[in-house]
Amino acid sequence: MPRVSRHSSVQNLRCPFRGCPRTFRSQAGRTNHVHSVHPRVNRHRQAIQPDTEIPASPTSSRSSPQLPDINPFPDDSESPEPAEHQFPAPEPPPVVPQCKMYHPFLNGRPCDKNGNFLPAGTPPPPRPTAAPGNWNPFEDEVHFKVADFLYRQEEMSQGNINHLLELWALSLMKHGSVGPFDSYKDIYDRIDAIEEGDAPWKCFKTSLDEDIDNTAPNWKKQEYEIWYRDPEVVARNMLANPDFDNEFDTAPYVELDKNGTRRRSDFMSGDFAWCQCDIIYEENPADNEGSMFVPIILGSDKTTVTVGTGDIEYHPLYFSTGFVQNPVRRAHRNALIPIGFLAIPKSDRKYDNDPAFRKFKRQLYHSSISAILSTLKPTMSKPAVYRCPDGHFRRVIYGIGPFIADYPEQVMLAGIKQGWCPRCTALPANIDGAASARTNELTDALLEEFDSATLWDEYGLDAEIIPFTRNFPRADIHQLISSDLLHQAIKGTFKDHLVEWVGEYLEMTYEKAEAGQIMDEVDRRLAATPAFPELRRFKQGRRFKQWTGDDSKALMKVYLPAIHGLVPPDAVKCISAFLDFCYLARRSDFDRNTLDALDNALHRFHTYREFFRSSGVREHGFSLPRQHSLVHYRVNIQDFGAPNGLCSSITESRHITAVKKPWRPSNRYEALGPPPGAIADKDDDGGPIDDEKVMADVQLARTRERKYPSNVHELAQYIKTPTFPDLLHAFLSDQLSRSDSGGHIDSDEDEDLLGGISPISVYHSAVASFYAPSDPSGIRGMRRERIRSTPSWRSTGPRHDCAFVVEKQNARGFRGMSVVRIKLFFSFRYEGKEYPCALVEWFKKDGRSPNEQTGMWVVKPEEDRHGERLTTVVHLDSILRGAHLIPVYGSSFIPPHFRHTWSLDAFKAFFVNKYADHHANEIAF
Repeated sequence: MPRVSRHSSVQNLRCPFRGCPRTFRSQAGRTNHVHSVHPRVNRHRQAIQPDTEIPASPTSSRSSPQLPDINPFPDDSESPEPAEHQFPAPEPPPVVPQCKMYHPFLNGRPCDKNGNFLPAGTPPPPRPTAAPGNWNPFEDEVHFKVADFLYRQEEMSQGNINHLLELWALSLMKHGSVGPFDSYKDIYDRIDAIEEGDAPWKCFKTSLDEDIDNTAPNWKKQEYEIWYRDPEVVARNMLANPDFDNEFDTAPYVELDKNGTRRRSDFMSGDFAWCQCDIIYEENPADNEGSMFVPIILGSDKTTVTVGTGDIEYHPLYFSTGFVQNPVRRAHRNALIPIGFLAIPKSDRKYDNDPAFRKFKRQLYHSSISAILSTLKPTMSKPAVYRCPDGHFRRVIYGIGPFIADYPEQVMLAGIKQGWCPRCTALPANIDGAASARTNELTDALLEEFDSATLWDEYGLDAEIIPFTRNFPRADIHQLISSDLLHQAIKGTFKDHLVEWVGEYLEMTYEKAEAGQIMDEVDRRLAATPAFPELRRFKQGRRFKQWTGDDSKALMKVYLPAIHGLVPPDAVKCISAFLDFCYLARRSDFDRNTLDALDNALHRFHTYREFFRSSGVREHGFSLPRQHSLVHYRVNIQDFGAPNGLCSSITESRHITAVKKPWRPSNRYEALGPPPGAIADKDDDGGPIDDEKVMADVQLARTRERKYPSNVHELAQYIKTPTFPDLLHAFLSDQLSRSDSGGHIDSDEDEDLLGGISPISVYHSAVASFYAPSDPSGIRGMRRERIRSTPSWRSTGPRHDCAFVVEKQNARGFRGMSVVRIKLFFSFRYEGKEYPCALVEWFKKDGRSPNEQTGMWVVKPEEDRHGERLTTVVHLDSILRGAHLIPVYGSSFIPPHFRHTWSLDAFKAFFVNKYADHHANEIAF
């Protein structure tokens, strides 16, 4: 609502909150009162309540669960096509669930260690504990801590470990003693000998099974090593890990919100797990009823460990399980670990396109994975008893679940030709045309009907490749290939396609010099983007050679305002629609409305990308496998739950601890072996945290700044805000009237109110903690960010961040919020009560809806009737979290040496960046 000067002639405005006696002489006075005394965000700070009690699943009934007016697996029809210029607002996240209906037969009933089911309510048996003082295989606690420090914490190289141990031994020789270890190998051998939770690395070797003469190429003669861990031991350790207690699911379920709408989130909420349990139960009802289905999630992706040369390449195979919930897998927590390093056959360049060499690489890939997983196969047909995170034993049945991979690896997995879709039979020339699903049955029928040449040319099928899934029950690789947000959407469609197409359009439309000037302007705008926690800054725009997935993610967050006004509206709308699709797909919860919004965004993207065809950039169309993969997202969400639990960004981030960190302290020659434990990065801007779930909470920094005056009048002079005492007086008056049943405290009657406050403490930052499961977060979905207000930031000048303030609790999205800029964080005490506060400048909405092209709200600095910035003091509870504003640059160019620290002061209008992170996207629509 609009705010005017607190000296307005408007009289007798009542507080809108029932029971509050305050009246006001101005709209601004009432607004300030609402912000400081009735902070709506207080309601957000309540801890999230657990789900309502769920009805027990039947254990003897032979009928499916009776769901009220809902099909457990509804045939979700496509959403109606939008009008040509329709720009629907994204749907907010689904409401908190009210009911879970578990699978009636494979429901994970607790049993004893012999597999006998226990009566309901039986407590779990105690876990075995190690004897006190038992440090085996280390001599004592000191030896263990030395090994832990050198190997895991410090990650010291092998050579440096040996040097340190030699010095240690020399210092002890004069006392007739020796050092704790002989060499780095002594330390490594003891680490390998640890039995608790151990899955030691093993190796098998393989070679081409045919007669080879001396003229054969080297790739035929070579013997290949495959390093692996026993997946049965790894799975057993995961199942028994008490860290996963309260963060795992013992059975597939259908989740309904309070309106009876189906909700999908974690893996076991999808259709795949439910249908697999139906099949398992039908195979052997007597033995399998009451068991716990544990899907095996796999992922693989090549990586290099020498960025400079790129010649050391590894191919790790990752292992997880579907019973842990998505936040746990995304936070790693030993829920995703490497179980193998696949061989990478190399040869001379002349064999790069050799069909025999291609066939060998694919066969070696599938046979290696099949061999590694072989110890799990018996338990895929007959249950075995395992301890679970809650301490109970359960009868477990494994099954092959989804496989996380980028497109080249999906091609290898599915045994198809490059350019074809691994999930459907769409033709490469018209890949978005009509097609049917690929299945094992379809492949078998084609193999019986056609020869290998026809299959390769007309169906994109490699007849000589047998996917590893054929060796395991109930597994169809075409169904199991998961959606990959990182490579399909972020790196592929956005960075490699859309950003490149914009550049090509400029080069085709303008003279070379003018096109270069526009692209330079885009780079300057990217460099001028205001700072925001964990947001990568493009100091030189996009002009650097080696792009990573994190770089592409960062560019997505700031690219749209940079091109707005420089390219035609349809190009902006195309990228905006695609970003909406990506951010919707990244969410942690999906109901029917969210899925429909996803389809709507995809339809708008397909509609507006025609601009690039009509402009000549994509004259021959869009038969691009990575863009085509977007049409399969809805089905994959229905099958596997939220895609952010199965994205290759999870495996790529695991490369650091699985491959790169072990390589650095090694001798860097054939360096394979067990990786060290992860060391958390200390990012002062924030990141994932494992705090209890709360919707939002903002706390001042722990340390106050000592250079500021503590007297209110001296502080006002120091910060060059003469009105600060009046603003603080108004704030405190409102706070006291809130607690005073007598009603209004007029400032004219209480001129000495500020005389009763304690010395003021000033802070340069506050920390916002909030529930953001769609972003990288802790196991409970929590993350934090630091909101800064400091006169000097990293020698670049002052930094005063912006923040969201909730004004209307029941309004949807940004319609119920405003943006403020933090000028000062401070606190004081009055009559024994602490008041954490912020001095803020307000922004007002420009228009009643988001910008038509970008889909982002636009705000402008709010001024009083004297043309001064509207400034108030608010309680810290009024702040929800940080907000990111990006200038509306328009069609004008900014100066070449413009600094990003000037942006929030130099421009008169700003986009509210809903793409700053996924939580912002869910609240600022």
